[in-house]
Amino acid sequence: MKNSRIAFNILAVASLALAGSVSADEATKEGYLTDSRGNVVKNSYGECWRTGFWAPTMAIAECDPNLVKKEEPKPKAAEAKPPTPAPAPIAAPVPVAPVKAAFVPIALQADALFDFNKSGLQADGKRKLDEEVISKLREFPQVEVALVTGHADRIGSDAYNMKLSQRRADAVKAYLVGQGIAANRIETAAKGESEPIVSCDNVKGAASGKNRKLVECLQPNRRVMVEVKVQKPVQR
Repeated sequence: MKNSRIAFNILAVASLALAGSVSADEATKEGYLTDSRGNVVKNSYGECWRTGFWAPTMAIAECDPNLVKKEEPKPKAAEAKPPTPAPAPIAAPVPVAPVKAAFVPIALQADALFDFNKSGLQADGKRKLDEEVISKLREFPQVEVALVTGHADRIGSDAYNMKLSQRRADAVKAYLVGQGIAANRIETAAKGESEPIVSCDNVKGAASGKNRKLVECLQPNRRVMVEVKVQKPVQR
């Protein structure tokens, strides 16, 4: 009977440790795009897709091992010192008035992909907006602002790609408004070809729409990034 209790206690401690590690792993991925199962999204070269607010301090070993700070060796435990005498009793602090709950921003992202030289949302893009953005906006109605940023690939002139990325941002905004999201809570911006996800420098041929291999390779760059900021009470 005693052995059974010991085995049960060991199993319970192991289960708690595993649950804690999963929670910490999810928290470290906030600088990268993840799918519905929590896995980091990668391109065809195995490179992780970063979010618009990614910073080196958010790097994880799976995607950017060179940026992850290695653990320093733990110092040796100091020798135990004799106990110090108990301090004199301190007067109880004067109670203060309760403070209102603080709020922290929560950022949610979704990539809506487009066909080459098009500003119409694909069916997959609409589905992703429904699942990753609209559902969250309805879950947190206290939305501060949703920033919709359009991006294009490097085929074509800078000026043309800037206008194309703006049309893509406008297309996503129109879809969100059509689903019941207030237009005054959505802002749009255009980045053109200035923030690519993939370069495709290894693809041979001219940088034109007739180069189908290049068009296919550059598809991740033709996107719209949606960053939603909401307010959520912090439990104290």
